[in-house]
Amino acid sequence: MPLTSRERVLAVLNHEVPDRVPLVMGVSNATGIRMKPYRDIKKIVGIDAPDNYIYDWPELGTANVDELTLQRLHSDVRGVLDIEPEKVRHRNTERPPHSPSFDSWGIGQSEISPGDWFPNIHPLAHAETEADLDAYQGWPDMSDPTRIAHVATRAQQLADENLYAILATPWLLFPFERAYGMQGMETFLLNMARYPDFTRTLLERNAFYCKELMGHFLHELGDNVDIIKIGDDLGTQESLMISPKMYREILKPIHADFISFIKERTKAKVLFHSDGDVVPLIDDFIEMGVDILNPIQTSAGKMSNLPELKKRFGKNIVFCGGIDTHRLLPFGTPADVRAEVKRVIQTLGPGGGFMIGAVHTVMDDVPAENVLAMVDAAEEFGHYPL
Repeated sequence: MPLTSRERVLAVLNHEVPDRVPLVMGVSNATGIRMKPYRDIKKIVGIDAPDNYIYDWPELGTANVDELTLQRLHSDVRGVLDIEPEKVRHRNTERPPHSPSFDSWGIGQSEISPGDWFPNIHPLAHAETEADLDAYQGWPDMSDPTRIAHVATRAQQLADENLYAILATPWLLFPFERAYGMQGMETFLLNMARYPDFTRTLLERNAFYCKELMGHFLHELGDNVDIIKIGDDLGTQESLMISPKMYREILKPIHADFISFIKERTKAKVLFHSDGDVVPLIDDFIEMGVDILNPIQTSAGKMSNLPELKKRFGKNIVFCGGIDTHRLLPFGTPADVRAEVKRVIQTLGPGGGFMIGAVHTVMDDVPAENVLAMVDAAEEFGHYPL
């Protein structure tokens, strides 16, 4: 008898073999779909649903996928999200057209081409001392109740339905990404070498605010959550943004504390998201208590060696993702996509421990036909025994 989607995901999270490989699609800012392919999918399959944006934040560009489309995509998870404070959203919607938008941390996004926004306004670009951080007036108010007023109701609804695994994703709670968002990536990475005490202080201050909102968020969720998504983009196409030594000295203690904070307050599994080649840090992730690693960027360095990943780490961590958004989904044919889905499932799927999905959000250059080919191939080839 087929499992429900939630039963299927829970089996994998417990390192058991389900009836088929679960599919994670469309429910967070790392597993989502941009608006253009979302519209094209709806047109192809004949679904009439509004073009809403995730987090009610159009500049992010990611669709808030409707329920019928999630069902057509065979997604086994449903999302619970926070939202920026009402005053921040109001300021954003009332600003002059095409002018920069600013999130609750004070980081600004500019329109670099029509409808395409990029975070390039960094409020702490010139900060180098703790006094500079103390003087900054734009730290976020994480106790604003409008951030989470909807969370308990949404989570309870999904729990009452008991059909899909609940993946909860509070936005903008990645301490390392907030740091280079506040300073600019080049400046912050340079400061990690020049001023390690300052960068450690900035990361710790970011983590303080991240934990504050996470605490409120988890309280609203209660027991109605299966997966909490956190993370920080640490990898590049070939290696890491910072050395393993620097990670372990400066950032790992902050990540470990954040994960402990979460696990003290929920039984949900922790999904850690990082793009790029993070193979040198996977043992660290496991040691800190990460349960699920996403997105398994197969186009990046040693992450492409799926047999080795499965052999070395498969008993201790669940893999989530694996279908390339760099070359395959934008430029391959539906037949190419089907073949790759089959290969990835047959490599990462044996014995369980794998949830398939696209590597990060499906971008505007991905044809809708390839998205449908991916999810249909996952349904076709993902049934156990493989």
